[in-house]
Amino acid sequence: MPNANRGAVGFRSDEFEPEYDRPSKSELKRQSNELQKLGEQLIEAPRDRVKRVPMPDEVKDAILMAQTITNHEGRRRQLQYVGKMMRSLDEEEVAVIQRTIESWKGTSKAEAAALHALERRREKLLADDKALTQLLGEHPELDAQHLRTLIRNARKEQAENKPPKAYREIFQILKDLAKAPKAAAEGDGEEESGDESGE
Repeated sequence: MPNANRGAVGFRSDEFEPEYDRPSKSELKRQSNELQKLGEQLIEAPRDRVKRVPMPDEVKDAILMAQTITNHEGRRRQLQYVGKMMRSLDEEEVAVIQRTIESWKGTSKAEAAALHALERRREKLLADDKALTQLLGEHPELDAQHLRTLIRNARKEQAENKPPKAYREIFQILKDLAKAPKAAAEGDGEEESGDESGE
């Protein structure tokens, strides 16, 4: 018959173990994976953006180096190295990098929405002559004859499956028009402040 008291000596086995405030192994692994992913996001980002991220130079250099490696095994090793470098950062440095990446997402969405709006406007110009009249009404400074020629050429390019030279040029004109109000608004702000001091 088994002894019910066997192994029980009057205290818990963990009673005399020191208490650790350290995170568990699984928590450390999760944090390590998150930092690895953060490094990978930076590697996938455009170089000019990465260069502007506030972080230690050795981490930035490791990321920029990873962007240039095309060899699969070499890239894998560099990714591991970037992960190791990311784990060397303190919490504040990681938080700054995360905030920077989050701000890119917001900017990217706004930029994408603006580009889609320009693409829709270009499609309207090609589909409907009234759209050109409306555009010229909003921007009388535009060269109407040049735009008509571009639209005609773009339609021809599409019909004949030719390279979209005029099609792209129309987009560039629309893009420049979208930038103009921002530049004008910044200029107006400076003029207004000048006017106020003049009065």
